[in-house]
Amino acid sequence: MSDQRVAVVSGGSRGIGKAIAVALAARGRAVVVGFQGAASAAAQVVEEITASGGRAVPVQADVADEGAVAAMFDAAEESFGGVDVVVNSAGRMSLSPIADLDLDELDALHRTNIRGAFVMAREAARRVRAGGAIVNLSTSVVGLQFPAYGAYAASKGAVEAMTLVLARELRGRNITVNAVAPGPTATELFLDGKDEATIRRLAEQPPLERLGTPEDIAEVVCFLASPAGHWINGQVVRANGGII
Repeated sequence: MSDQRVAVVSGGSRGIGKAIAVALAARGRAVVVGFQGAASAAAQVVEEITASGGRAVPVQADVADEGAVAAMFDAAEESFGGVDVVVNSAGRMSLSPIADLDLDELDALHRTNIRGAFVMAREAARRVRAGGAIVNLSTSVVGLQFPAYGAYAASKGAVEAMTLVLARELRGRNITVNAVAPGPTATELFLDGKDEATIRRLAEQPPLERLGTPEDIAEVVCFLASPAGHWINGQVVRANGGII
């Protein structure tokens, strides 16, 4: 059996998840690229990884479906021998003032962002090997309180709370659990529906005076998932260029 470390990345077909999958593979991890609907995009990520000499397989899974998530972890064990790193980057975002919020959309958002995060975390807690890492994706909006982000920020606040509890529940297992909370990041999900003036205003907020990139976030995740970052545990890292 290979001694290669193995990562499962949900939401790995695009945006931040794709950058994380590619970056982990570049650091020698075998990667399960989890996706829900974008099969062709996931296949392209796998092709990019394998073309660079890495190992990866795509696996379709709705993160809120416990059977599908268990099957994704099964695929990691069958393809690569185990699971060492789990990154939950699958997410859904819906923007609306709280007074106007469609509750059906709230339920859909929370199904992916809260239930999905719990299902991924539960399976990770059962399967990640000693020395491993679990990294959840949150958002800096939990602290920044931007208008119209109430439902999204609430869902990610739940993810942060769960992350901190799980880190303590895994005492004695030598597994770290952290969350990374990106600020405004230039992904398709983030840019959708925003005009140039809004994007420019958001880019000017951090002292570094630019939007983050998916690669910026991937670097933070890779550090937390590496032996070098193993002393960081039970933390939420605000990766936002210094926005207060």
